[in-house]
Amino acid sequence: MMRELSDIVADIHLAEASAWLARLQRPDRSDTVEAAFRNWLAESPAHARAYARVAEIWDIIPGAVQFGQGEAVASSLRGRPRWWMPLAAAACGALIVVMAGLAWFQWRTPVYQTAAGGMEVITLHDGTRVTLNTDTRLSIDYGEHERRIKLERGEAIFDDAVDPKRPFVVQAGDHQVRALGTTFQVRLEPKSLAVTLVDGRVAVSRSTSMEDRSNSTGSTILSPGDRLTLRSDGRVTLDHPSIKALTAWQRGEAVFDDVSLAHAVAEINRYGGAPVRFGDPALSEMRVSGVFAVHDPAEFANAVAKLYHLRVVRSGRAITITR
Repeated sequence: MMRELSDIVADIHLAEASAWLARLQRPDRSDTVEAAFRNWLAESPAHARAYARVAEIWDIIPGAVQFGQGEAVASSLRGRPRWWMPLAAAACGALIVVMAGLAWFQWRTPVYQTAAGGMEVITLHDGTRVTLNTDTRLSIDYGEHERRIKLERGEAIFDDAVDPKRPFVVQAGDHQVRALGTTFQVRLEPKSLAVTLVDGRVAVSRSTSMEDRSNSTGSTILSPGDRLTLRSDGRVTLDHPSIKALTAWQRGEAVFDDVSLAHAVAEINRYGGAPVRFGDPALSEMRVSGVFAVHDPAEFANAVAKLYHLRVVRSGRAITITR
């Protein structure tokens, strides 16, 4: 996982912890808020660590629970030994940094990405779950009236949390996918975009303007099991592939059903292991079926070679299938 992603996740945890701390200090806090806070803590040990860090800073500042009441803080410091003053100043500064981080988190656009061969599962603050496949990059742009994710490259599965007041939209290239309480997969490649609906209902449309993202034309409504593929040359196809096969990458597998060897090799090579090559271009048209581990290109090459009585040659990191 790239360091940039880990830093972003840590920032999010601190910002969320700061928000919970502020919310729990309100005099009108309810049982519902407290129950939601306990659920948030239970979701991840990282949540508990972040909250403990923020609460520790909060606790060492006398009177800090009274927002905007500087006099309360000052009076609580009177009579304390002088050595305590630098500590209090440092603690106040740390708290300001954390709370400023919350404000920054509210307007910034977080970016998540995986390296070749990586996979990452993230849960956004509204409960939406996103699973990123290999070499994928996306950014989050949540607003008051819309929740928007921009998929810049790669493949991801989105499990949208229902929020009728804020539609959930994935922007991929010059198309957008609008959903309400659904699960779907989007794969963006240089020359194609594929949207597969697992459950629920989505509308796929072309944005008429990148400046006015709410505009769209020619919506296509998908039903569960549908895959809509749009290619750069204008071709559009709608088919019904095996959902289990399409999402096999979540299990570290690639499932091929009578595909060309060229297609299978390209898919295996997406995951960043030892590159698989052809010793003879004519081999690319052979057909392949089976289930293969995406992180074991040697196993894939050996299986293909055995099936077609070919040879596998290693040269450095490269694996060559040849006659």
